[in-house]
Amino acid sequence: MAAEFPGGRRVLAVVSNYGVEQDELVVPVEHLRDKGADVTVAATRRDAVRTLVGDKDPGKVVEPDTTLDEVDPSGFDLLLIPGGTVNADNLRLHGKAMEVVRAFASTGRPIAAICHGPWALVEAGVAKGKTLTSYASVRTDLLNAGAASWVDEPVVSDASAGYPLVTSRTPKDLDAFLGEVDKLLAGT
Repeated sequence: MAAEFPGGRRVLAVVSNYGVEQDELVVPVEHLRDKGADVTVAATRRDAVRTLVGDKDPGKVVEPDTTLDEVDPSGFDLLLIPGGTVNADNLRLHGKAMEVVRAFASTGRPIAAICHGPWALVEAGVAKGKTLTSYASVRTDLLNAGAASWVDEPVVSDASAGYPLVTSRTPKDLDAFLGEVDKLLAGT
């Protein structure tokens, strides 16, 4: 398939090594690579990433390309933060992961977070003033972190408050989520 993103695009997906919701990592990575993006998966450790399905059943094993401690976020066009309860909780406790989130927000580069992934926005202090969505249980955390509003919609795009943000609720919303991510990477 021919590249669909002008000038190529580089995407950084940040994950912990256990508990990533399988389809929230695997589907976006495959989709973006099929469209010509260079996608790097950075994990907390070099070990294989064990995904889960529905936060409980074993999913696919994904080999990371690098670690969060080794990656330089400055060369990437978009940050992808998949969900999974365990993954998101581990990520928000990882200092380098939070540095990466803040680096994207502070330089105005897009962030795409799905399900529990927006917990990283809370921990990094970059949810303030944003309208977004997430898995329902993350709603209160986002509002307490100063999000302008939380809405129960399949996907929400918000370019206010310094950086473009695309958020989504669950794997059921991946088509809508990836459609908005594609628009960001295509510059539309």
